[in-house]
Amino acid sequence: MFADVTSGMRIAQEEVFGPVLSVFKWKDVEQAIALANSTEYGLTAAIWTENLNTAFHVGQRVQAGYVWINGVAAHYKGTAFGGFKKSGVGREEGIEELLSHTEEKSFHVVLS
Repeated sequence: MFADVTSGMRIAQEEVFGPVLSVFKWKDVEQAIALANSTEYGLTAAIWTENLNTAFHVGQRVQAGYVWINGVAAHYKGTAFGGFKKSGVGREEGIEELLSHTEEKSFHVVLS
C-alpha cells in the first residue's frame, strides 16, 4: 500500500499489476474523476457507493473499459473485458473478441 500518492508520481502513471494499492486524497467527485483519468491507462475502475445514480454517473465519466460497482474481480461470461487508452488491445470474453478475428468484405454489384 502506498499512501499520499499524487498524480505526478511514477506509481500513479504506470499500469501496475499485482497486490498494489495506491491511495490518493481527493476533496470531491470531480477531483476523483480527474485523478482517475490523469493516466495514459484505463483498464478497470472500481466505484464504491450506496447511490447507484452516482455510481453510473461517475462510471460513465471515468476513462476505463470495465467498471465495477461495489465489488472487484468478477467477470461475467459474454461481457466484453478490455481497457481504454493504452490498456489492452481490443475486448476479450465477449462477441467482440470473436469478431476481432474476422475480416469483413463487401461487394457492390451493378447489373444493367
